[in-house]
Amino acid sequence: MGPILGAEFVAIVGDLSGYRDAGRRLASHAGLAPVPRDSGRRSGNYHRPKRYNRRLRWLFYMSAQSAMMRPGPSRDYYLKKRGEGLLHTQALLALARRRVDVLWAMLRDKRQFTSVPPVTQTA
Repeated sequence: MGPILGAEFVAIVGDLSGYRDAGRRLASHAGLAPVPRDSGRRSGNYHRPKRYNRRLRWLFYMSAQSAMMRPGPSRDYYLKKRGEGLLHTQALLALARRRVDVLWAMLRDKRQFTSVPPVTQTA
């Protein structure tokens, strides 16, 4: 995410203390988390939410769009989703959702992005 999209992210989201986790709150605010539309015996019926911040969704969409054009882990993830049979927009939204998780983890841990995963120590 570049300086312009980063500044828009900070302007829209502000303080992150209002979001408990990335999966439920921040992704839902951006409209990237599917909402169940279950009825009776039907379950697992998900759809796009009706209420979300369209500017925040656009921000993550543009971030994913620019990231998938360059070689790296984001492009690899996009190509993996395309290989699974997803359409371009579906794969791009999946990448945007993943970028929400990565951004949340970076902000939570106060770390900079590196393409190699961090080394964890085992007990």
